[in-house]
Amino acid sequence: MKPAFDINGAEFVEFGVGLDEGKNERFTLVPVDSTVQAVLKQMAIATRAEMHGVRPNATAYEPSEKYDSPEHLFVPTDDDMASRFKEIHTASNINPEATALADPSNIFCYFARFKFRKDKKHLTAVRRATSFKGILKSPLIRFLGESLRIVQEQTFKLDHDFDVLVDDDRVYILRPAGFEFVGHLDAEIAKAVPANIQSVKSDLPYVDFTAIQTYAIDHPRAARYLASIRSQKLAKGVDKAYLKKLCKSTKVVVHDAGGKLEVDPASIMDFLGVLDRRLYQVELVKDSPESFRASSRSPIT
Repeated sequence: MKPAFDINGAEFVEFGVGLDEGKNERFTLVPVDSTVQAVLKQMAIATRAEMHGVRPNATAYEPSEKYDSPEHLFVPTDDDMASRFKEIHTASNINPEATALADPSNIFCYFARFKFRKDKKHLTAVRRATSFKGILKSPLIRFLGESLRIVQEQTFKLDHDFDVLVDDDRVYILRPAGFEFVGHLDAEIAKAVPANIQSVKSDLPYVDFTAIQTYAIDHPRAARYLASIRSQKLAKGVDKAYLKKLCKSTKVVVHDAGGKLEVDPASIMDFLGVLDRRLYQVELVKDSPESFRASSRSPIT
């Protein structure tokens, strides 16, 4: 996270929610007073501190990876995976709506935008709405005068921190699950399959991707592998002979037909796993090679 933002120095703090209204989702602002704005600033500061506690510099988010929380990851704002957050961050026509909290069950996220008078840039923070939703089932009590009374008003609970922070260049991720939920990641990645195929195909012109594209559109995990291969440029420089050798050793069925490698439909996920560096072989016992699948992997540097 860039240290340029003095969050406490933000002159304007906008608060809003994302509303799920059946087939449509929309964002709206909700008026808040200075005390709520102060809490939102502290939440953003806590989020940045937690990210730095994981590691000083963010690493690139990989859609095929299985992450825990907390993390310190980033996605460029011009990436398809960040489109929902870029929309919240850059929108200039979000109108205030005082009744937006009338039905808490419709709220899927809430956000804050921190704006600075001297700088056109601003910071946006987003959180999946879990504990924030109105407390409806359990009655709350408070002192009124000298006795306890039931709180009649709708009550909402802000969290300690946000899931993501957004600036003009990057979406910084503390909780991958929140990022994926608010960003409708599987849907965005599915829409990007044709473009990701074209990108990977340019590096692997000797592979027939027809069946792979059809499969990935309907299978989110395959689409995530493709997105990871494209974003990490893992297909660049892959040698055809070495690719065939690794496929054979990891029992991935491919056929060389007219100079093109055709992947057996039953082996598509494993073929993508090979390209995503998740299927590998070791031989520690002489003449006894062993093949493995990595559920998570990071390079040794």
